[in-house]
Amino acid sequence: MLLDRTPEQILATLIALGIGMTLHEYAHNYVGWRMGDPEPARQGRLTLNPLVHINWVGWLMFVLIGFGFLGAAPISPYRMPRENRRWRWLAAVAAGPVSNLLVAVLVMLVIRILGMGFVGELPDVVNLILAYLMYFNVILFIFNLLPLFPIDGWNILYALLPPNLAEQWHKHQSTTQLIFFGVLLLTFVQLPGIPNIGQVLFVDPARSILRAGLGNLLYLFYF
Repeated sequence: MLLDRTPEQILATLIALGIGMTLHEYAHNYVGWRMGDPEPARQGRLTLNPLVHINWVGWLMFVLIGFGFLGAAPISPYRMPRENRRWRWLAAVAAGPVSNLLVAVLVMLVIRILGMGFVGELPDVVNLILAYLMYFNVILFIFNLLPLFPIDGWNILYALLPPNLAEQWHKHQSTTQLIFFGVLLLTFVQLPGIPNIGQVLFVDPARSILRAGLGNLLYLFYF
């Protein structure tokens, strides 16, 4: 919650989420356009300007309560060429979460290359921004792989399934949406002796990825 955070943590969260959400939506739009959908170009979405991509209410929700929503990329498989349409749509949808993972991996690589001595000399607020850039982008990657409507993961699975199974999956769209809202509500519930679902689904996997990527440099970043 916001009241539990220092000004430096709030600043780092705003920066990290702003970068992560902008790149996520830009990736959807750019790849969707490359896959044949002209709408992102028509709407001026082929830019890294965060003012174009970020849903500011969702951005602030992430900062305040730990959950929010991104923008909505104007991409559709029905505006893409019929040839390989399913795979074109898969590429456009998967581009968002993949871009978040790539940001986190890029920051990890830079840190590993620069080494402990250089990173240890950086101001605390810079280390905090680097930490949150990695952490929140990994969280966005994991969150958006949930196979629940309207998350990217639902569309990724829909595109991967063969036509007969995809048709059945589409019929259960509303059911998966209800499950999605249920999961979100449960992330705010902590029962004695039972792990929080947000911890299990998002936080623990994110820390495992960061642990694998940073190795003995992990301790520098408050995880």
